[in-house]
Amino acid sequence: MPMKRVGGLVAVLLLVAGVIAGCTPKPVSAEPTAEEFLSAFAARDADTVAGLVDQPEPALKMITQSYDGLQAEGLSAELTGVSQDGTHATASYRLNWQLPRDRNVAYDTQMVLTQTSGEWTVRWQPTVVHPQIGANQHLELRSVPAMKASVVSSDGAELMAPGSMYRVLVDTEVMRDPEETAGAIARAVNAAHDRDETVPTIDAAALTEELSAAGGTYSVAMINAVEGPAVETDLAERREVFLNEEAAMVSTDPGFAPDIMARIGPLVADDLEGDAGWKVSAVNDNGAVIGDLVYHEPHPEPAVRVSLDRDAQVAAEQSLSQLPQDMEAMLVAIRPSTGQVLAVAQTEAADRAGDLALMGQYPPGSIFKVITAASGVQQLGMDADMVVGCPGTQNIYGRVVTNFNGFSLGNVPLNNAFAQSCNTTFADMSTQLEPGQLQEMGKAFGLGVDYDIPGLNTATGAVPEGETPLERTEAGYGQGLTLSSPFGAALMSATAAAGTRPVPYLIEGHETTVSEDVPSPAPETIDQVQRMMRSVVTSGTAAGMTASGDIHGKTGEAEVNDGSHAWFTGYRDDLAFASLIVYGGGSTIAVNAADRFLNALDELKAGPQIAPAQEPAA
Repeated sequence: MPMKRVGGLVAVLLLVAGVIAGCTPKPVSAEPTAEEFLSAFAARDADTVAGLVDQPEPALKMITQSYDGLQAEGLSAELTGVSQDGTHATASYRLNWQLPRDRNVAYDTQMVLTQTSGEWTVRWQPTVVHPQIGANQHLELRSVPAMKASVVSSDGAELMAPGSMYRVLVDTEVMRDPEETAGAIARAVNAAHDRDETVPTIDAAALTEELSAAGGTYSVAMINAVEGPAVETDLAERREVFLNEEAAMVSTDPGFAPDIMARIGPLVADDLEGDAGWKVSAVNDNGAVIGDLVYHEPHPEPAVRVSLDRDAQVAAEQSLSQLPQDMEAMLVAIRPSTGQVLAVAQTEAADRAGDLALMGQYPPGSIFKVITAASGVQQLGMDADMVVGCPGTQNIYGRVVTNFNGFSLGNVPLNNAFAQSCNTTFADMSTQLEPGQLQEMGKAFGLGVDYDIPGLNTATGAVPEGETPLERTEAGYGQGLTLSSPFGAALMSATAAAGTRPVPYLIEGHETTVSEDVPSPAPETIDQVQRMMRSVVTSGTAAGMTASGDIHGKTGEAEVNDGSHAWFTGYRDDLAFASLIVYGGGSTIAVNAADRFLNALDELKAGPQIAPAQEPAA
């Protein structure tokens, strides 16, 4: 019996315990509140967010600033876990921001929730938005600019680099007297030009007209970073004038081919930019970066390469600098194997007249005999060893052709007649050609073909069709209607050197357009022309050149009404060139210019020579 009483008591106790356990309420889960908050956060539902956090104002401010700062196109939020201890819970979740240009930023963070009177509330902390962010901060998407590429020459010298320029601006709303403003600007800028010739000059009268017609803010000129501050100081008292410093590509040597470099800059601007990187930063209310949370490196473009050879350009300029600067003189160099325009140089007088080296049209004189000789070989079946006549004068269809000072060689191999530049030989040869044949051969060497070269305006020349015998007679030795630019003459020699007509260009990746497709001269024609051009330098009219190497060339003196132009064109190895001195007289002055160019180029390519150390005296 006692056992039964005990058993009954145990049963009663167990029953009471079960009743008590069944009456204890199950804790309310924080998970629904965390889910609701994340959904509202992702949807930018301000009202719901405000109702779920303990500090609505800072919460909404940071969320709004981060959405705007990131330029977010969307946000997804995934709850990954909730740990709960009584009235305290921690929710872990993953945020994935969708940003412009298909970029994403994803990371894990947490929020703390507390329960009061059975209701869960999100305790607001900046880490709700990002685990590394602090109070009064928000997220921003920012670009990481790629460093601009440089512009380098074909021989690897840096020609242009990122820098700055100063833009001269006029606020026409503040300006009272256009003439007075224009005069002040002209004085300041022209004074800078006197100190630095790369600074442009300002015509006060022309600027007065421009300012009178302008409205708003008017841009007057760009000044380099050296003279910009000085101009700004000189104009400091002019309330209507101000200078802005702007990022720009600037020449490392302002005196290096300034006209060509000025054209190159705008053409390659997009090629230099590279692909910007991007970052997500924690920033304060003033926009100052506290720290970078995500960083993607920019990808700069490789340097843009232009065809100019720094040493060749400098050598060409040095050569022409030894001529009187009131003479119009030019020198152009081209690489035969590639068509790279290596150098374009002019004297100051030529600069004032325009792009004479590239576009000037002049009778080529005897340098055109390269074309005539090629026509004789290819179209008349001649060769360098064929015996031809070289009388001092010859009447051809009523045109009396005379050699220089009336010299006569009699009957000699064509090679000799070419080397000594017999006008009578080549006038007679061209007369025997059919109409159009000399013109066709000129185009085969590049003369008469138009090239649209980004960055350069060029004109090669013109060869008449030669419908009448007289036209063909005069054209045979570069007179009459035949014309060439120094650029065209250099292209002619480049074709002779390479055997095929190169397509000239200035900027790699910027394709040259050619007006027509003309076959290059036949290989056997090139062989004969090369042989004859070599004889000009070894035993002909250009004998005595001092530059090293196997130089091939052709001299020319083109007669014009007031005198004659001096020409020389040729090549050495993979370098073709042409020099022209307008009204220079005999070809010697042009030969000497080319000779100086080659010697200077050799010195520059060799670099500074270090004298051997002397042994100490015993």
